[in-house]
Amino acid sequence: MAVESLITSFVSSPDLSVLVLLGVLLLTALRQVGSLRLQIWQVMTLGALSVLLLGEISPQEALRAINMDVLLFLFGAFCVGEALNRSGYLAWLGSRIVSRAKNTGQLVLLVIFSTGLLSAVLMNDTLAIMGTPLVLRFSRKYGVSPKLMLFALAFGITTGSVMSPIGNPQNLLIAIDGNLDSPFVTFLRSLALPTLINLALAYAVLRLFFSREFGKTALVHSEEVISDPELAEISKKSLFLLLALITCKILLVEFLPARDFSLSWIALLSASPILLSKRRTEVVKNIDWTTLIFFVSMFVLMESVWMSGTCQELLGRMSPHLGSVPMILVLSMGLSQLISNVPFVALYLPAMGSEVSQGQLMALAAGSTIAGNLFILGAASNVIILQNAEKDGETFSFMEFARIGALISFLDAIIYFIFLLPF
Repeated sequence: MAVESLITSFVSSPDLSVLVLLGVLLLTALRQVGSLRLQIWQVMTLGALSVLLLGEISPQEALRAINMDVLLFLFGAFCVGEALNRSGYLAWLGSRIVSRAKNTGQLVLLVIFSTGLLSAVLMNDTLAIMGTPLVLRFSRKYGVSPKLMLFALAFGITTGSVMSPIGNPQNLLIAIDGNLDSPFVTFLRSLALPTLINLALAYAVLRLFFSREFGKTALVHSEEVISDPELAEISKKSLFLLLALITCKILLVEFLPARDFSLSWIALLSASPILLSKRRTEVVKNIDWTTLIFFVSMFVLMESVWMSGTCQELLGRMSPHLGSVPMILVLSMGLSQLISNVPFVALYLPAMGSEVSQGQLMALAAGSTIAGNLFILGAASNVIILQNAEKDGETFSFMEFARIGALISFLDAIIYFIFLLPF
């Protein structure tokens, strides 16, 4: 009844920010206005400009809404990813990972599980940045559908990031604000097995939707050559720094959370060998600036929706039921599409009250993360993959993603429900 009354009140007196967001979701699904083909960053920028012009958010509030920590993290990660890709070192590393794949099925399985497991350590956005050019290279090299490879990457890194407190920003927020004594042990013990099952299910669903691709002939491997040895040496230093700093962060989150440092520092320090080299201009010039514009616009629009209070009103009316695992999973997956998963988690944690169980926190981590498997806008990593793919001449539509993602999300939710209900 609470949901029905809220929907009724919204229909009778709709909030402009929410209407703009719904328009953005519709345009993201269509991506076409007459003969004009829109890119996803243009749609989000149009939404941000709309709420500014409508007075739903002031310019000062819009500036405060921009999360510089996220932008700096993405900038640094983009620099490292661009240098690795431009030098050929990323392709060389990737070819070694998939060299044992004998057919398309094994290739897709390797992409899903390798990127899924790595996203638990390197964070899903980092894997999205580095993985997109790599899987598109696999697509061209082995004659495999680029959409299949992009979906394997997207669903792999979103699902895999569930089982670690540093797999994505919302998990880190849960680990810190949820006062978990041993976050890595807690996440792995509660979420590792169901996440591995869900990675296997993602493979099964992709095999169902792309059955023709899996009947192709055996893969023919060839050694990748590093095209730019000078830039490759710089890239290797950046990659080593990235791994070393992430190792430090894991240890600090686990044992000395008070000494923890921001993810943006990891990305910027990792990019420092590139930014201090003579090759910095060509690298910086070619990073994905449109994705950074997308994030600036998204912060403004989501802040406007947040300020409208629509989601807060929904949670307030449903407060007696917020602690059940099914409700946490459903609301996490649904509302993360509206205000993004990090703001949703920030809002939901205090709404759950002071007595929060480990199972409830893990359900919140799982639900808010697998929300990214439902729609493109459900995870920042999806947007990064799509933007980078379009930069390389490939794309996928909102509906193509959603029809596969809806089934994967449904199966994910069932598996996490089964494993988390006893807690």
